[in-house]
Amino acid sequence: MRSGTVTRRTNETDIAVSVKIDGSGKANIATGVGFLDHMLDLLARHALFDLDINVKGDLHIDQHHSVEDCGIALGQAFLQALGDKKGIKRYADCLLPMDETLTRTALDISGRPFLVFRTSFPTEKIGNFDTELVREWFQAFAMNAGITLHIETLYGDNSHHIAESCFKGLARALRDAVAQDPREAGRIPSTKGAL
Repeated sequence: MRSGTVTRRTNETDIAVSVKIDGSGKANIATGVGFLDHMLDLLARHALFDLDINVKGDLHIDQHHSVEDCGIALGQAFLQALGDKKGIKRYADCLLPMDETLTRTALDISGRPFLVFRTSFPTEKIGNFDTELVREWFQAFAMNAGITLHIETLYGDNSHHIAESCFKGLARALRDAVAQDPREAGRIPSTKGAL
């Protein structure tokens, strides 16, 4: 089973993350940020990854460090779990409807991290969660997972639905991209021979 475990301790956060790519969607999430817990729970469920994430952060300041550092640690654990990337499909995309919202996600497990995030929110907050932190999480995850990630919300009116469509779109695209392609016969899916 492909799995990764990362512990990250800074003056701002103390994080333990483990991910099993070939899981069943089980999640044990405690970040201290309720909305992020919800997003990571549905990420696990729709990617069929098993996630254990525990974050203790400086929430007396704000949620920024906890959210960003969680993305960093999960990205690192995901990269570790991928191993040599032999046999994976590598590319995937998803067009994800969430009620009135439609978001397009495309990714390449390339080893060349990049984020294009063309999503805006009609409100500054979802409950007590700052919507600008959605992009921060995706930036941190993509850079540390080594993936090229494009997310674009084509339309939507509800900030919760917009955020959820982004996380679910990532989940579904990752689920497809990490799947083993029997035609690759264990090869690295690149003419370079490395990702």
